[in-house]
Amino acid sequence: MTALQPARHEPPDGHGASRDSRGTPADGHFAPSVGPRTPPDGRGELSPAPSPSPPSGEGAGGGFGGGGEQSRGSAVAHLPFPVVDEISRHCLDDGEPETVHIEVHLPGRVDPVRLRTAFHQALARHPRILMRQAPVRWWHRRYRWQLTATPDVDPVGFPPPGPGALARARQRALDHCPPLDASPPVRLEVIEGAAGGTVLLLALHHTALDGPACLRVLATAAELYGGADNSPAPAPVRTPGPRPEPPPADRPPAPGPRLARPARIAPDTDPTRAPAPAPAPASGNAPQPSKPGRPNRPNMPSQSTHPGNANRPGNGMLLTDLPIPTRPPRTPTHPAPYTVNDQLLVATWLMVARWNRLHAPARPHGAAAPAAAPIVVTMPVDDRPRDAGMPIGNGTRLVSVGFGPEERRDAGPLTADPPEPDAVARLLRRTAARTRALKAAAPGSQLGLCATMLTAPVLPVGLRGAVTRTLRRAAAPWTSTTLLSNIGRIAYPLDFGDAGRPTAVWFSAPARMPRGLTVTTVSVAGRIQLALRWSPALLDDAAGARLGDLFRSSLAATAWTRSPTGGAAR
Repeated sequence: MTALQPARHEPPDGHGASRDSRGTPADGHFAPSVGPRTPPDGRGELSPAPSPSPPSGEGAGGGFGGGGEQSRGSAVAHLPFPVVDEISRHCLDDGEPETVHIEVHLPGRVDPVRLRTAFHQALARHPRILMRQAPVRWWHRRYRWQLTATPDVDPVGFPPPGPGALARARQRALDHCPPLDASPPVRLEVIEGAAGGTVLLLALHHTALDGPACLRVLATAAELYGGADNSPAPAPVRTPGPRPEPPPADRPPAPGPRLARPARIAPDTDPTRAPAPAPAPASGNAPQPSKPGRPNRPNMPSQSTHPGNANRPGNGMLLTDLPIPTRPPRTPTHPAPYTVNDQLLVATWLMVARWNRLHAPARPHGAAAPAAAPIVVTMPVDDRPRDAGMPIGNGTRLVSVGFGPEERRDAGPLTADPPEPDAVARLLRRTAARTRALKAAAPGSQLGLCATMLTAPVLPVGLRGAVTRTLRRAAAPWTSTTLLSNIGRIAYPLDFGDAGRPTAVWFSAPARMPRGLTVTTVSVAGRIQLALRWSPALLDDAAGARLGDLFRSSLAATAWTRSPTGGAAR
C-alpha cells in the first residue's frame, strides 16, 4: 500500500470477533450483515456490515480499492465532496475511526417492523443521506458522492438482548465506522433494556454527515413511527436589553500571543493498570463507569470501557448526566451576564488546567514553573435550520475560544481545589465577552481559506491527500487543546408514540490525536448529558473516569450563588 493508496476503512480483522466466510462472528455475538434493499418484515435482520474487502484496483470503498461483491443500486445523482468531507476523507485512519455516536434512551419498547419501516421512510424523505462514495482512482480530480434511490444495505439492526448488549453496541459505535461504499453511511442498532426500555444507538461516518443532521433524520423517523408532530420547537426568544458591563477592576480580555502553541492535555495511560471497576450505585451525579458485560439502565451514568491499550483502534468514552449550573436571575431589561454555554466553556478550561497541574512534572530545587501554554477550546457552530428542509451532511463550522494572559495570572486560584469563586467569576465574564465577539463576527468558511485551497480540484486527489496529511502532521502543535460540542436543548420531541419520549440522549464526537479528547453536552429534562471521549493514546479508562470527576466539580464551580447578605455572590 503506497502513500497515495490508503487502506480501505472498515473494521480491521483482529479487533473483535472472528468471522466466517459470510462475515458472521465465530463466537455467535451480534455482527451486521448485508441486508435487502427494502425493509424486511420481522426483526430477524441485523445491521449492515461493510462489504467484503475488495481486491486492489478501482472501486468505491473507503480507499482506492475495488468494489467487492456487494449488491449496489444505481446512482441517481453525483455530488462532489464538500470541503469538510474531502479533508476528513484525506485524513482517515483505521486506528482512529471517524465515528459519531448518538444514544437515545426510550422508556418503552418499540415495534421492530414499524421502527424499521419508519427509519427507511425517513431516509427516503431526506435523500441526501442515501449516499456512498463513488469509485475513485488517485489521478481523479474529485471525490464524489453517489446518491441512491434506496439503501444498498439495511441500516437497522436488532442485536440479541442480554447482559452486555448495550456495552458491546457502544464499543462497535466507537470502533467501527459504517463503510463509505454502501448507502447510507449510518447504522442504527436497537437494544432492549432489562427494565423494559429501549436504546436507539446510531453510529455514523463523520466524513459523510454530522450528528445534528442524523438527529434530524431520527426526528422524522419518530414522527412516522409514532404519528405525533415532531417539528422543532421555536428557539427561545431573548428580550433585548443592555449587556452587563464588567466591573471596573476587570480589564478586557487580551488575545494573547497569536502564534503561541496551545496547551496539550497531559497523557495518563498505564498498560499494566486494570480498568476502573464499577462502583456501587451511589447518590449524586458523579460519573460511574459500568463494568464490562454489565447491563446499563437508561437512567444510570455509564462508560464504554476497553482494556488500557494505546495501540487498539477506537476511543474510550464516559457517559453521565449532571445538573445544569445556576445562573444569576435575569429580568426583561437585564439579561444574564453569561450563558450555560459560557459555563461549559469555563468548566472545560478548569478541567484541563486542573488536570495538567495535577500531572505537571516535579520541579527540583524549587525552580519556577515555565509559562503555561494557552488553553484553546474549539467549538462547532451550526447555523442550519432544524425543520424538515435542514441540509443533510457536515454543516457545522469551527470557531476557537482562546484563553490567554488573564487566565495565566489567575492560574493559582483557578486550579485550586475547589477553584476560588472570585477568580471563576472573572473567568466567566471574560469568556462571555469572547463568545459575544464571536457571535457578532460575520460567519466564515467551515475550515478556513487554507482548507478551501487544499481541496481545489487542481491536483489529483491522491496528491492532494498526501499534501493534506503532511500539512496536518506539521500543524499538529498548533491544534487546539480540546473540542467542546454543546448541542444544547434537543429541538425535537422525538416522540415515538407508545415507546415514549427520550429520558436521556448522548452524543459523542471522535477524539483523534493530537487533541485526543472531545467533550459533548446535550440538555435533556433539565439536566446536562455529558459524553467525554478520548484516544487510548492519551488516556486509559481509569484516567478518563478521573477526568470526568474533574469536569463535574469544575462545572459545579461555575454555578451562581447568592451571598448570605442577600446580594449576588457572582
